[in-house]
Amino acid sequence: MRGSAPTRRRALLALAAVAGLAAAPALAADQTFPVAELMAEPPLPDMWMGSKDAPVTVIEYASMTCTHCAAFHAETWPTLKSKYIDTGKVRFVLREFPLDPLATAGFMLGRCAGPEKRNAVLDLLFDQQKNWAFVDKPAEALENTVKQAGITHDAFAACLKDQKLLGQVNAERDKAGTAFKVDATPTFYINGTKHAGELSVPELDKILAPLVKS
Repeated sequence: MRGSAPTRRRALLALAAVAGLAAAPALAADQTFPVAELMAEPPLPDMWMGSKDAPVTVIEYASMTCTHCAAFHAETWPTLKSKYIDTGKVRFVLREFPLDPLATAGFMLGRCAGPEKRNAVLDLLFDQQKNWAFVDKPAEALENTVKQAGITHDAFAACLKDQKLLGQVNAERDKAGTAFKVDATPTFYINGTKHAGELSVPELDKILAPLVKS
């Protein structure tokens, strides 16, 4: 069901009102941070996948409109999940690091879908990124995309007006930039070591192989 023009305009205004990203200073790759510090309570609750007793912790900071993030999701993520997460070798979480208002809206909609559906919504948005992120009417396209996950027009509009959630997403991004020196997406922390940029399956295997041996 299509919403009224005023309601749709309000949704567009909500997208436009999201604060832009202030880029953090670029630092060398392979910096290391204490895992306990990285896992300390973030502004938004983490939604972990995999065993909490896994020998390897992987934290990904991504943006929903980042093409390299979508490529990682399409090309490397299936192997990471089947070979390492599902087998108990890796514990994984994706954290919000939106690079623009549209990415922020996508993350907000994932959170509004609830803990059980959040990752499925993000999967959908990455899979169909080209259909909503780089089109003439992205707000309308975003709404049409998340309808596939059961998010109604009213839920869509209400979510984008949630100022508390907006503040939490921005705080998540800001903490990553200041505390962990994230300045691009995707950025991964693997047992505390920073790896900036999209990782291929061979690159991921090379990093994880010595860490999962026990």
